Amino acid sequence: METERPAKLEFAVQMTCQSCADKVRAAVEGKPGVHSVAIDVAKEEVLVESTLTTAEVQALIESTERRAVLKGIGGSEPDLGAAVAMLAGAGKIQGVVRFLQLSAERCLIDGTVDGLQPGPHGLHVHTLGDLTNDCLSCGDHYNPYGKPHGGPGDSNRHVGDLGNIVAGADGRASFRLEEDQLKVWDVIGRSLVVDAGEDDLGRGGHPLSKLTGNSGERLACGIIARSAGLFQNPKQICACDGVTLWEERDRPIAGKGRNKTNTETPAAHL
Repeated sequence: METERPAKLEFAVQMTCQSCADKVRAAVEGKPGVHSVAIDVAKEEVLVESTLTTAEVQALIESTERRAVLKGIGGSEPDLGAAVAMLAGAGKIQGVVRFLQLSAERCLIDGTVDGLQPGPHGLHVHTLGDLTNDCLSCGDHYNPYGKPHGGPGDSNRHVGDLGNIVAGADGRASFRLEEDQLKVWDVIGRSLVVDAGEDDLGRGGHPLSKLTGNSGERLACGIIARSAGLFQNPKQICACDGVTLWEERDRPIAGKGRNKTNTETPAAHL
């Protein structure tokens, strides 16, 4: 099995002095999975090279009681492409999943989804970036070569077959996958879908096993859109609604509660 490749994660972190930076460095540097840490207090910037998930690195930084916001993600080879899917669905399910092309052959998929029932849930890229009928209009699994459904380690599978993510007792699934079939430039404009049940990876013997993995209804979905790479997101505030970088995490992506006047205003994301 190929060794995991580190990604470079750019965080904006509330820091006002060198003491703040020292505490952040002590919390992150040397931890398993962390390769390097670079901190710029003046820019309130922390750059971490790591094989951990973005959520795990953010948790390490925020253990110092300083807020952190992921601003960019990159690899050792620049400008190969990055994308993001903002997931929403039934009940309080929401999540963010990022795609980074690490090399011509390897794509990193890093995400966190909250509000799920504990246990495994199928994760797939679907052909259409169409949410007009919620997740039902996303089309079939992305399968440009007409292959049967399978699992991430299979050569004979849909390109969009990403296996399962597993939610803990708190309803959160945090994951990091590396893919050799999926390419960022092929999935931008398509959709990412989380299913209600476990994907049997085509091995379950059910009539749907070789079609969908028999993973049940579509719980949450989002369109895969191009996103900022390293140092490509200089914004500190959304001009459309006055939401600052630090307020962004605590507010809805759009709608009621998003802007300072609590009206139904869609947002241009940071």
